[in-house]
Amino acid sequence: MIEKEITLLGCGDVGPMHGDMEPYSTLVRPVLATGDIRFAQCERLYSLRGSRQVSAPDGGRGTPDMARIFTDCGFNVVSLASNLALDWGEDALLDTIDLLRDKGIQVIGAGRNLNEARKPAVIEKDGVRVAILAYCSVPKEGYSAGPNKIGVAPMRAHTSYEQVEYQAGMPPRIVTVPDSEDLARMVEDIADAKKTAHAVIVSLHWGIHFIPRIIADYQPLVAKAAYAAGADLILGHHAHVPKAIATYGGKVCFYSLSNFIFSSAVSGLTPERIELFAQRYGVTLDPEFPNFPLGNDARRSLIAKAVISRAGIRKVSFLPALIDKQIRPEVLLRNDPRFDDAVNFMKWVSEGFDPTFMIEGNEVIVSG
Repeated sequence: MIEKEITLLGCGDVGPMHGDMEPYSTLVRPVLATGDIRFAQCERLYSLRGSRQVSAPDGGRGTPDMARIFTDCGFNVVSLASNLALDWGEDALLDTIDLLRDKGIQVIGAGRNLNEARKPAVIEKDGVRVAILAYCSVPKEGYSAGPNKIGVAPMRAHTSYEQVEYQAGMPPRIVTVPDSEDLARMVEDIADAKKTAHAVIVSLHWGIHFIPRIIADYQPLVAKAAYAAGADLILGHHAHVPKAIATYGGKVCFYSLSNFIFSSAVSGLTPERIELFAQRYGVTLDPEFPNFPLGNDARRSLIAKAVISRAGIRKVSFLPALIDKQIRPEVLLRNDPRFDDAVNFMKWVSEGFDPTFMIEGNEVIVSG
């Protein structure tokens, strides 16, 4: 008897803020429709309530009708474990959770308390049961959920600085380590989910944003702990640019899937933003993308693909995509020179992690 298989498609940051939502997904709907589980990271809040918090940038909250982007794409699992989750207060976060659930979407990574935020989404089809958990490594102060506090499921990290030379004024080495309590909770959640699921997927909002290639010290430590606990695949985001693909014991970690359908909350490129990105991140902003002021490498996107059976994950690959001037992701085809450029970019950012890429049709198979 042929073993049943289902397909997961994992996407990065979603949350466009300009114009009608319908056109954004036109190029990718046929591809997304081929998945049984369609995952995305929600980068916005959708509510008419709440007030902007002191720590929050301008914008970032859309009206409830703008959340149609998630149903337009057919997403059925969405993570709200982000550094933006409480930018407009608790009411706006709760409204967003309820709104997405009312659309038939399972919401993970945030909730009315820590227990709710830690609960996995579970999807079962054709006898294949998949659990998906979500955590945030970059929450602002006070954004983490507690026993009786609204917020996100945290997987935080701590930073210290080591002197590497005797000369005063030389740059130190930056050291990051996972928070031990958060790590223990994540490990416990994964082990519990693995008891009843054929595959466990972990979504992590983590890392260093905007700068290609750099992976913080804590990230491989968290990834290895997740896999040791029983995780089968990691989908990373927050960096707003593609990062390395790694394999650990044959299991694949996408450190960053980059943006998927995302635009800035404020239109235009201000001189201050241009200078900030140039000096702090070494990123040049393109004036032809005023609603997408993140740099050209931020236009690169990936759709992670996993084929899953009762025996676990059978195959992992990615579909290269590129965001156009209308902020629409276009899945690239093998005969397109941009496809080759995308694969070469992923080889470059993955140097040192040594994944093996093999092109099969219009997707890139990942092994290690």
